[in-house]
Amino acid sequence: MALLSLTTVLNTVISVILAVLILLGMITVHEFGHYLAGKALRFKINEFAIGFGPALYKRKGKKSGEVFSVRALPLGGYCAFEGEDGESTPLKQGISGGAKPFNEHPPWQRIVVLFAGAFANYVAALVIIITSFLCFGQMALQVNGVVYDDVYTQSQSFVAGDIILQADGSDIYLTSDLMAALSGMQKGDIVPFTVSRGGGSEVVYVALRRDCDFENSSDVGKLWGALGIDTEIRQDGNAYYTVGVTNYRFGFFKSVGRAFSYSFKIAGTIFKVLGELLTGSLGIDAMGGPVTTIMLTSQVASQGVQSFLEIAAYIGVNLAVFNLLPIPALDGSKIVFCLIEWIFKKPVPRKIEAVIHAVGFAAILVFAVLVDILQFI
Repeated sequence: MALLSLTTVLNTVISVILAVLILLGMITVHEFGHYLAGKALRFKINEFAIGFGPALYKRKGKKSGEVFSVRALPLGGYCAFEGEDGESTPLKQGISGGAKPFNEHPPWQRIVVLFAGAFANYVAALVIIITSFLCFGQMALQVNGVVYDDVYTQSQSFVAGDIILQADGSDIYLTSDLMAALSGMQKGDIVPFTVSRGGGSEVVYVALRRDCDFENSSDVGKLWGALGIDTEIRQDGNAYYTVGVTNYRFGFFKSVGRAFSYSFKIAGTIFKVLGELLTGSLGIDAMGGPVTTIMLTSQVASQGVQSFLEIAAYIGVNLAVFNLLPIPALDGSKIVFCLIEWIFKKPVPRKIEAVIHAVGFAAILVFAVLVDILQFI
């Protein structure tokens, strides 16, 4: 019993470490994107830090004056540009190498630097997806159990073992793709599906068992019920649907092409969920803060190399999309201020902009804590 408990604790610790490494890695990639763009456009960079909090390691470049540091809290990082907060100190001759403070550069250059972080996240996520697709195949939905009766026969149903590749002509990557393809269809409608069955692909025509009037992207029970996918009852009395995921390999070029499509699908899912939150069709308890993110990431990442790559790519796309939203303190908001300056030839007063970003940052922190608390109530 003690050995089992020790093993469980070790597995949990390893899972959490994997989750933290994924988050830290993607944040570092994001900040490195800012750094590379800043260096290319001759921005004065004060420090590039991996992590937050007290410095465990610091090294200062003699020519550039830039500080590279590794800090104690592995849940963030930053690339500190001179004068980014509106204030800058005089640069010593021979040290800056011609580099200028952040706000002394034209707006278009600042936009490039701000956008570069999200772009770096997306490129990293895309490389990870391509690697995963080529090494393991695409993770696809597989039907494991089907309901037949006098009305819905096998000729109008899936067969256990079917891998769903297309629905009504649309490629399927995620459950949300399946919901989008069927949304608005009614009970009795016949829908063509391309499936992998018995080693080859074929088109099957499935009769819907119920209307596909999904409330939101989490209404998957109605989806599986409409497709006639069987339910089983757990020992705790809860029902679950017999559908899972499996690997399906495409050719090299098709895998690369589908990797791009998959990355766009992930981004689209993020916007869809945000839209559902804003309209109220999805509750705020469906979101999670840093603690929830680490918990879920650790669960997925510990399931194997492919799962590790999948969740890393998903987080990479999430960071890219989220950081470009026009929310104060995020890169998207800073880009908006640069666009205002570019269009009107005059910046918003720096102090006002700094206050807006500070309030936004505080609001994000409060929101993150709140959604985490809701997960445990």
